[in-house]
Amino acid sequence: MAWIVAVVLFAEAFGVALLNWIMANVVDGQNMSLAGLDPDAMVMSSKVGAVVFGLYFALCALVALLVALRNRPPAGLGRILLISVAVVHGLLAAVAWALIGRPQFAFMIVMLALIVLLLMSYDDHPEPAAAAGSGDTDGPGDSEASDEPKDAPEAAEAPLTPPPAPTTP
Repeated sequence: MAWIVAVVLFAEAFGVALLNWIMANVVDGQNMSLAGLDPDAMVMSSKVGAVVFGLYFALCALVALLVALRNRPPAGLGRILLISVAVVHGLLAAVAWALIGRPQFAFMIVMLALIVLLLMSYDDHPEPAAAAGSGDTDGPGDSEASDEPKDAPEAAEAPLTPPPAPTTP
């Protein structure tokens, strides 16, 4: 699934960049102006947008490709990029529904679902034995005057209860 997301995001990167570049050339060729804006500024901003959005989608595709190659969940900036591209696809789906049509809306929703599935299916779940038996951390409720030793096997099996709330005298 990560392979599919990577391939489609690379295709979207190329498609978005190409679409913005073509729009810039159309505006330049017809010397269009929108509400008195300078046509040259519109052409330049569309070309800059083509490069920026193309690189953004390509970077997100690279993250998905690394997830597929490593078979590990994305972490840090990669996870943030995938979450942001999922949000972008949700917004583009709303725009597609309103302005373009149902097939484009369906494509954006499928991509949104694939990205969310990619984020959810590679979730890190710690091993139960490693998480329950550590006992090395001192929490805010630990006291040095405790009668139980920290490495007692009963402590690992006891239900978790929050520490008592601090009170003021």
